[in-house]
Amino acid sequence: MTPDMGGALKGVRVLEVCQIMAGPFCGALLGDMGADVIKVEKPNGGDDARRMGRYFDGGEGHGFMNLNRNKRSLAIDLKSEKGRALLFELAEGADALIENFRPGTMDRLGLGYEDFRKVNPGLIYASISGYGHTGPFRDKGGFDLVAQGLSSLMSFTGEPGRPPVKIPIPVCDLNAGIYTAFSILSAYIHKLRTGEGQRIDTSLVDAGLGYTFWQSSQFFPEGEIPVPRGSAHEVTAPYQAFKCSDGYIALGAANQSNWERTCKAIDREDLMDRDEYKTDKDRAINYLELAGELDEMFTKETRNEWLRRLEAENVPCGPILNMAETFDHPQVKNREMAVEVEHPTAGKTRVLGFPPKLSETPGIVRRPAPTLGQHTDEVIGELGKSGEEILALRDEGVLV
Repeated sequence: MTPDMGGALKGVRVLEVCQIMAGPFCGALLGDMGADVIKVEKPNGGDDARRMGRYFDGGEGHGFMNLNRNKRSLAIDLKSEKGRALLFELAEGADALIENFRPGTMDRLGLGYEDFRKVNPGLIYASISGYGHTGPFRDKGGFDLVAQGLSSLMSFTGEPGRPPVKIPIPVCDLNAGIYTAFSILSAYIHKLRTGEGQRIDTSLVDAGLGYTFWQSSQFFPEGEIPVPRGSAHEVTAPYQAFKCSDGYIALGAANQSNWERTCKAIDREDLMDRDEYKTDKDRAINYLELAGELDEMFTKETRNEWLRRLEAENVPCGPILNMAETFDHPQVKNREMAVEVEHPTAGKTRVLGFPPKLSETPGIVRRPAPTLGQHTDEVIGELGKSGEEILALRDEGVLV
């Protein structure tokens, strides 16, 4: 059977009234799976992410181009009555709307869930905010860094005895986008069964806390506070980075059989008989002492030599690479995790590929990120507006 390159969500329309990271990432996931994602942007500059980052081509930030592929851009003034009316018209034929503004912002514009529900009861209305739409912090603004702090992620990230460390990847933003995309698809299945839309409320703090399976399982029984352990694991050891003579490796001896194979691979079977290293629990408690012994050994040989010996015993392990080495790695190349696209102003650029590989409806990059308002005429024309009407709206400043 020939794969459907249109994607599993072909025919699903999503209005993305978002900017920066969490909402646009949600939209990108749905777009990669084939949804028609219309990115609704303010006329004056559009998404702030267009101007963020260190590298720009053709006037566009590479971060924006990575996050906003597979979308059409509609530049429209939602503070104007006519702009809001056009968005309601678009919503009549949409399946979902995503917004990631501070709670109350969309309601004050007359663009809240109840407003859209009147014109399209089947609309799935997804909101992403720092703290969610309930609770004492609902009205506060929230960024990924702040959410990492409140969700406790920074308290156990980093090295022991050092200040709290932010996870470099905006994990709360990205996980909020993933949770919201998953929830939209769940709500869409419900809509197909019942015709009913619903509201989705995702918070960055909840999204960060939702990743703490090991740490919360450590805290819930007796209140033990998780602490930083560097690259080491909370419940098993050795499961961390080790320095070799010419680089670092990641060693995942995460159960008893892997531990025993590790000892054999490094010619230290005597470690298996030590009381402090007998079980997973023993090794996790004494992980610093164990790491010290292994560190002394690993620095005596090269990274490739240790990987050869460990892999010969089927021990999960791998090199710790920088990004240049990663994208040059044959495994990463085979999985097509860097995709070349032709951008209208930047020319040939690379963006990230879609990680899951679907056999019949693959997620692919079908179009590059749009320039601001690139598809305004196209999208508004689909509402049946004539060229003269669109030109008049542009002259009034409603459209760009």
